[in-house]
Amino acid sequence: MRQTWRDLLFAHWPVPAARLRGLVPPSVTIQEFDGTSWVGVVPFRMEGVMARPLPDLPGISAFAELNLRLYVEVGGKPGVWFVSLDAANRLAVWAARRFFHLPYFHAAMEVHDQGGRIHYRSLRDGEGPRVAFRSSYGPTSDIIEARPGTLEHFLTERYCLYTQHPSGALIRAEIHHTPWPLQSATAEIDENTIADAQGIPLTGPPPLLHFSRRLDVVVWPPERVA
Repeated sequence: MRQTWRDLLFAHWPVPAARLRGLVPPSVTIQEFDGTSWVGVVPFRMEGVMARPLPDLPGISAFAELNLRLYVEVGGKPGVWFVSLDAANRLAVWAARRFFHLPYFHAAMEVHDQGGRIHYRSLRDGEGPRVAFRSSYGPTSDIIEARPGTLEHFLTERYCLYTQHPSGALIRAEIHHTPWPLQSATAEIDENTIADAQGIPLTGPPPLLHFSRRLDVVVWPPERVA
């Protein structure tokens, strides 16, 4: 599966691993950096989403997405654990739940670029508590490449995702891409209840922010972790 990720914000909060332990299976280790684990809220746009070598399909291959993610490892291999994923494409939500067993939800989303600054809105469908994200954000520096051993590298340079099959088996999907072209960023976050539904407290100091304009990605089919 090929994808292009556009106008992406990494917003990260330190959260003790003990507060997150119940969100992943016992066989998954929540990683820490300098004594704490981290939670990421990641809004962006998807383009070119399609199985290779098929062409893009209008109304299907491009849509907004919003992720809530943790940083984990299994058998010494680091990766990402998605607590939730919201997308503005019902077919993509169905396919990701059916074939990747990921916790996708459909949401009404709007994304606008105004002079290089991204205005992002998301509201999850359904009854119950409001699950929403509203922000404007953009870059404030030239592009950098995160160096190994830094927090930026720990949070972004991950090349697989983990999830759990309905049977209980742990599965992994490999993700291939070049290193992230990161930029420092600012963001005005007007509403952020994306983590509230999972009982994750995103409080304390302002989040650590990074921006990326574009990244081309290949996602391989999920496989059972031995």
